[in-house]
Amino acid sequence: MDHSHLNPAGPLTGLRVVEFAGIGPGPFACMLLSDMGADVVTVDRPDKTLGDRQNIVGRGRSVVQADLKDPDARGQVLALLAQADVLVEGFRPGVMERLGLGPDAVAALNPRLVYGRITGWGQTGPLAKAAGHDINYIALTGALHAIGPKDGPPCPPLNLVGDYAGGSLYLVSGILAALHERQRSGRGQVVDAAITDGTISLMSTFATMALRGSFVEQRGSNLLDGGAPYYGSYRTSDGEYVSIGPIEPQFFAQLCERIGVAEDLRGSQADRAAWPALRAEFERLFATRTQAAWCALLEGSDACFAPVLPLSQAREHPHNRARAAFVDVQGVVQPAPAPRFSRTPSQVQGLAPTHASTVEAVLRRWPAS
Repeated sequence: MDHSHLNPAGPLTGLRVVEFAGIGPGPFACMLLSDMGADVVTVDRPDKTLGDRQNIVGRGRSVVQADLKDPDARGQVLALLAQADVLVEGFRPGVMERLGLGPDAVAALNPRLVYGRITGWGQTGPLAKAAGHDINYIALTGALHAIGPKDGPPCPPLNLVGDYAGGSLYLVSGILAALHERQRSGRGQVVDAAITDGTISLMSTFATMALRGSFVEQRGSNLLDGGAPYYGSYRTSDGEYVSIGPIEPQFFAQLCERIGVAEDLRGSQADRAAWPALRAEFERLFATRTQAAWCALLEGSDACFAPVLPLSQAREHPHNRARAAFVDVQGVVQPAPAPRFSRTPSQVQGLAPTHASTVEAVLRRWPAS
């Protein structure tokens, strides 16, 4: 069933998006646009099997299937692009141009279209046409080097930092900025979202710390990388973990008071020489109770505390339940749309489609303006 045009209410209602099917950051970006009300139509291969209800990132779309190397199919896709506001593609540089669907060709057809391009290395540069994945992109930016245990190798933070934060979120912000500018100029433009660029941008705070001499290029040695004993995770008596992060002195004092830190260590927050002893004290104390017991003592206080939960338990936490941070869409529990809007709430526009639509059906709801 095609759900992607069923009464969207979000702030992007009426926005027409054509997505060229890919993996990773492009689909996630289009999920966000769909959640906010956009009508997203994904162009996929003719042999692609549809119907994966559990493909959360593929939710809220229509899908049309087309062989982009076939002139007739390509003509149909161009007809869609003539009525679209946004194009999103994540192929290697040059692929869309070779298909006759590059920015110049599309702009000649629809000068108002915003052309969103998401790649790892960007559209230009010596690595632009090389294969890669999230871990490679964040490796080149300083981010991966900074994450992991002090005496161990760099640790990939899933693919959240590169693909989704440095990629999808910068792509979406760029698309929205280009749409805003279009209101003045009447013209679209190309958004070149490189995961490397976005990740370097994400490192701005640490670049500031480095300029000030307060960032050491050694893992596990800084305020936010596990180096500070008051910003990290500790094992509990039942083998689970809790997190603490009381950076401000008054919050640190509250944590120490509540868990019973030795008096001679309560003034050691800023004393790096005392950090090993403070870490040992935290390790000793947190190992004396279960995770649940620490939650009962510390949750909701200003001690800057939270249990470390696996995804399966995160959806059951009372705070996440109270905010309906996970939603049930036709029996599939999944993350709710974010962020939240006071007047035009986002919503999931349905599960990933089980059947393809036709270009004609899409054009009927995308009349020429």
